[in-house]
Amino acid sequence: MALHGFIGTQIELKSPADKFYKIFKGQGHLIPNVSSGHIKGVQLHEGDWETHGSVKIWNYHLGDEVGTFKEKVEYDDKNKVATLTGLDGEMFKYYKSFKAIFQFTQKGEVSVANLTIHYEKRNADVEAPDRYVGLMVTLVRDLDAHFGKA
Repeated sequence: MALHGFIGTQIELKSPADKFYKIFKGQGHLIPNVSSGHIKGVQLHEGDWETHGSVKIWNYHLGDEVGTFKEKVEYDDKNKVATLTGLDGEMFKYYKSFKAIFQFTQKGEVSVANLTIHYEKRNADVEAPDRYVGLMVTLVRDLDAHFGKA
């Protein structure tokens, strides 16, 4: 069984793609207010909220796991992509590398989120990070519901 892999999903959203990208790029500190059931906090560690290469620390709750995810962010404004490259956190007990990618595209009246995780397992017994993709889906759906109320 391969140790390297990627897993992901695509979901349709009601809110414009620009809103999602904007919150990931410059307003990440607001996400715990919108998805408080899973995201308990996000702090800026280096840089600022909008700069490519900034480092943030996310505090999350996922099932029985309460953890942190320290990441370095990369932005692609043209394609509305936020890439969170893992530096430290609970998932590194299971994975040597972990990169979460959020891409938002507009297709007419519908926007689409492509959510992907690229990873390398520590050993063949480790499962693919399905639960973390689930967390990404929940987070984006929470944002979509919040945008719909505004």
